Amino acid sequence: MGRPAKKLYFIYNPHAGKENIRGKMYGILQTLADADYELTVYPTRGPRDAIEQIRDLPEGYDLVVCSGGDGTLDEVVTGMMQREQKLPIGYIPAGSCNDFARSLQLPNNMQQAAEIAVRGENFPVDVGAFNDRNFIYVAAFGIFTDVSYTTKQEMKNVLGHMAYILEGMKRLTSVKSYYMKVTSEEMSFEGDFLFGMVTNSRSVGGFKSIIGKNVVFDDGIYEVTFIQRPRNAMELQEILAALTISQIDTKYMYSFRSARVVVEAEEPVSWSLDGEFGGEYTRAEISNHPRAVEIRIASDMLESLKRDEIKTEEKTEERIEERAGRE
Repeated sequence: MGRPAKKLYFIYNPHAGKENIRGKMYGILQTLADADYELTVYPTRGPRDAIEQIRDLPEGYDLVVCSGGDGTLDEVVTGMMQREQKLPIGYIPAGSCNDFARSLQLPNNMQQAAEIAVRGENFPVDVGAFNDRNFIYVAAFGIFTDVSYTTKQEMKNVLGHMAYILEGMKRLTSVKSYYMKVTSEEMSFEGDFLFGMVTNSRSVGGFKSIIGKNVVFDDGIYEVTFIQRPRNAMELQEILAALTISQIDTKYMYSFRSARVVVEAEEPVSWSLDGEFGGEYTRAEISNHPRAVEIRIASDMLESLKRDEIKTEEKTEERIEERAGRE
């Protein structure tokens, strides 16, 4: 009697990105099956469906592979965090932005990504906790952050990442800010902020260097950035110019690294978790679950993504001292 086949649960968002997974489905399934897996295939039917499907997945599976955008991956990871038995996750990016896939150096070619999903190496990554919810790579508020969930799916499909930029540009004339108190072990401050993000990614919304060049995915530490409200149009232009060239302008920005951040606001603030609407809160407690889930990555990428020996504490201290010298 032959060896029982390994079992793979393939869950995908049929509407993600430009819906091009429809034309690639045969090749993807063939790649998954060729790795000697017995397949179960499930298309998601609406928001939060993937959370429930992964959370309630019966025992006996060896691997979960998901395909969709960052929001689909977020739901799969959230469902996995609610399981006692956690399974490795393969990811076939199919969204408009695919920030986290880009950070993990996963290919845009779906068949190549499917090959990595079944034959790659397991790579442990941190998972964020936002009050009672989870996120995989970014929790953010303010300008541009609600673009993902206010942009129509049809516009995303036609324009891709440009849709986010166009939608954000329309908002520059009515920028809203929030008075907040931010507390962490490393530093505490308060002020009027138009944007903030807590990240574990080398790319957020297409910006790569804003969050720091030495991002490590399994160190239990976040990269944190808060941008103050400009007092006039010239300061706003300076901030936008800094973002455009991916440079942290410390005159208007706080940037540091921390495992836990508490953000308190005078009014409810809309937060985005992994590019999707995460709710409105006056208090957000953001903490880290180190190395909580495993994502499949290409074997030849493993070394470059492993924990780096970098002097991050010194860099954080330099930024704190630089700001203190100006205040």
